[in-house]
Amino acid sequence: MKGQSRQRGMTLIGMLILLAFIGVFVLAGLKLTPLYLEYFNVKSALESTRDELSGTRPSVASLKTAVQNRLDVNNVTGFSAADLTIVRKGRSTVLRAQYEGRASFIGNVYLVVDFNESVEVTH
Repeated sequence: MKGQSRQRGMTLIGMLILLAFIGVFVLAGLKLTPLYLEYFNVKSALESTRDELSGTRPSVASLKTAVQNRLDVNNVTGFSAADLTIVRKGRSTVLRAQYEGRASFIGNVYLVVDFNESVEVTH
């Protein structure tokens, strides 16, 4: 008997399992993208507030108003200036945005991302 030919390649079931596996990661990426875009808007709002108010000693209310105005312009809904933590340290003020983003994944399974960003406004 001459040599048997070896089978090469994937079976149809193997290919479907691979596609399902890749599909889960693509779906997760699509669900997480809006959360990260919103996080970058929050980060940008904090940084632009820092840049604008550096060298001054703004009140807590004016800091929150400045951040909220920037959040409103960028249409951020997952975080507000009321959730902002403001701590005064000597000649500086630290603005911290610490929050959790959730996205529905499949059924009652959610993707949860913790965000923590802080900037220091110097007086």
